[in-house]
Amino acid sequence: MAAPRRRVRMHEVAARAGVSTSTVSHVINGTRHVAPDTRDAVLQAVAALDYAITPHPQTAAGRRTIGLVITGASNPYNGELIQGVEGEATRAGFGLFLCDSHDDPRREAEAVRGLITHNAEAVVIAPTPEWEAQALPMLRKSERPFVLVDRLSSARCDQVSAESESVSATLVEHLIDLGHRRIGMLSGLPGLSTSIERVRGYQRALSDAGIPIDPALIACGESRATSARAATLQLMRGNAAPTALFSANNAMTIGALQALGELGLRIPDDLAVVAFDDFEWAAAMTPALTAVAQPFHAMGAQAVQLLLRRLQDPLAPRRVVRLPTEIAHRHSCGCVAPRPRTAGVP
Repeated sequence: MAAPRRRVRMHEVAARAGVSTSTVSHVINGTRHVAPDTRDAVLQAVAALDYAITPHPQTAAGRRTIGLVITGASNPYNGELIQGVEGEATRAGFGLFLCDSHDDPRREAEAVRGLITHNAEAVVIAPTPEWEAQALPMLRKSERPFVLVDRLSSARCDQVSAESESVSATLVEHLIDLGHRRIGMLSGLPGLSTSIERVRGYQRALSDAGIPIDPALIACGESRATSARAATLQLMRGNAAPTALFSANNAMTIGALQALGELGLRIPDDLAVVAFDDFEWAAAMTPALTAVAQPFHAMGAQAVQLLLRRLQDPLAPRRVVRLPTEIAHRHSCGCVAPRPRTAGVP
């Protein structure tokens, strides 16, 4: 007869996560706020060690929880999304467990496993490009309701995201209207729906204007500042540098601005710049940045509403919700700012 499996102790989870046993207890029982990175480390340790959780009576009896798995929890737009999820969850009587996948499918799978082990009742997830290999099967097997947020998938499930393709086309059309014909683009992490749709919008605007699509003008910034900086330097040092640049997310915009500063290029005199993701710092820049504002708070709240609907009626028809986006016209594109334009489903 095989020997019984040794029970993993809480202090072992604490040692693996690099925290105290009291912190592990607070994460497991939801008895105190724990920083997102610390909570993520604890849940990953729980999953890796296959720690058997016995919920605290107060948690089991009166504190239902949902999980949120995103990447870049410190990113300003994710802060708005988290607030939207947490606010709606709190109103419905749920606590929130937050995990950061860092766009790593392995860490994403560990986070989902930890949430399942911790008995999270449902999950909101902004999927990595390879989420269908590990995270999706675990969610299906657990029979927990889940909703995709921000990033969409071909999987048959509830999803909510902002409009990307049409507003990207509108942004590039604006540059074309200003006389630009060589328009560069910093595209995001390959495989993400947001990356794919924004490239499609860029290409559609050029095609509609009869401008040939030059693959050399599309550089992958991998949705990160460091990669976007290198990609921008490559674009601007080429034989036929663009006269305008479209950055497909806020992290890449930071990298692009760093590169342009290193090259001594002035915006918009030497290069017009437009971007996805609008924040307070975009209006404070000199010149102020023309950018797409996404409704991240509303997106997070809508995701929880879809979860609650699914919890109440597991057989309800799936819904894919698209929220409208707004272009904040400022001065980095090289024009006088007109009133904001809205794109997407009203």
